[in-house]
Amino acid sequence: MEDRVRRLAQETVDHRFKGLPPDAEAAGLTVGELAAQHRDLHTGGFTTPVLTLSATALEHNLTALGTYAARHGLAFAPHGKTCMAPQLFERQLDHGAWGITAAMPHQARVYRAFGIRRIFLANELVDPAALAWVARELDADPDFRFVCYVDSVRGVELMDAALRAAGAVRPVDVVVELGAGAEGRTGARTEADCTAVADAVAAVETLRLVGVAGYEATMPGADADSVRAWLRRLTGLAAEFDKAGRFAGTGLEEIVVSAGGSEWFDAVAEVFAEVPELSLPVLRLLRSGAYVSHDRGWYEGLTPFNRVPEEGALLPAFRLWTQVVSRPTPTQAFVNAGKRDIAYDLGLPVVEAVRGARDGIERPAPEGTAVVKLSDQHAWLETAAEGDLEVGDWVGLGMAHPCTIFEKWPLIPVVADDGTVTDFVRTFF
Repeated sequence: MEDRVRRLAQETVDHRFKGLPPDAEAAGLTVGELAAQHRDLHTGGFTTPVLTLSATALEHNLTALGTYAARHGLAFAPHGKTCMAPQLFERQLDHGAWGITAAMPHQARVYRAFGIRRIFLANELVDPAALAWVARELDADPDFRFVCYVDSVRGVELMDAALRAAGAVRPVDVVVELGAGAEGRTGARTEADCTAVADAVAAVETLRLVGVAGYEATMPGADADSVRAWLRRLTGLAAEFDKAGRFAGTGLEEIVVSAGGSEWFDAVAEVFAEVPELSLPVLRLLRSGAYVSHDRGWYEGLTPFNRVPEEGALLPAFRLWTQVVSRPTPTQAFVNAGKRDIAYDLGLPVVEAVRGARDGIERPAPEGTAVVKLSDQHAWLETAAEGDLEVGDWVGLGMAHPCTIFEKWPLIPVVADDGTVTDFVRTFF
């Protein structure tokens, strides 16, 4: 994986990447060569808008959740769909991750292109072409571990037919997904439904049952009590499957029990610690993903570290630097970033800082300055006083929802506390 990630630095700086210095393209620089110049974000030729990641916050967050998982005996497969950034996957693995979670086959293909050895696909996979690809990957690489959901008898039938048609040699490991409540997202709704799915898996040779899983955050009205109750149903299902001998005689070395996004990992740690001794070791697998960058607004308010601050904390790593391009009235300003550049599905961005065009001094956002609306290429700001902003000032915005922030930017500068650009993170959406 290391070699494949290092090759990203050989890409040429060009028009594909928003915000990068035009002179770097004119000089034919590679991404690695530009990073090695350690340019200042504000004076080094970068154009606005430009999304940045804090080097300090990234390292802090990677360490925080890696430490948390280890402290609570959890294996960790962070959800890679958040960032789709192999450089960050590598760092997550370096901080102790067991593997990387995916949601879609395309994401798994990106992971494999960069050498990820363990992939947990948190979805039922019934696409024949995708299953044929999985079969080829498994058969070509004995060290590749792939696990995915099953949540229906029909899904098992489709998977079996596709894998037999593909001539699969190794069975695909599957976990039965227990739905998070009657009105949750995917997943078999009852233990009886889960048992029927497990029976269907046992009846085919192309699949191997390795455990149970689910995702608690899709439960309508989820709270601490309902999440813990559902997690105990999940762990109880694993115990019942084990008692029934469903994991015996398959060559399995461990039983997978998996849950946990970025909102309830404290509940996952608590309930998974209660799993009784089973016939095989239990892989207690957490799958949080948004932690890597955290955010301003959404996960900032939902992170379990707010409930257990003695366990750690996360820092918002993103800042989108924009520039004031119009100041038509004393209470209005417009900056040059909108829906094409800003995540807005979980709330409007927050004005965090202003860097004066006249003096180059960065200061906290003036009180009363707020984004009130987004157009495709503009953010509408309201200001309390005429002198708070002027045309040419740089305005730093914080945003909510890492998944929809990362996806808008194919190459993101990583910035040290002093404003020096130290690296670039490449995304693949």
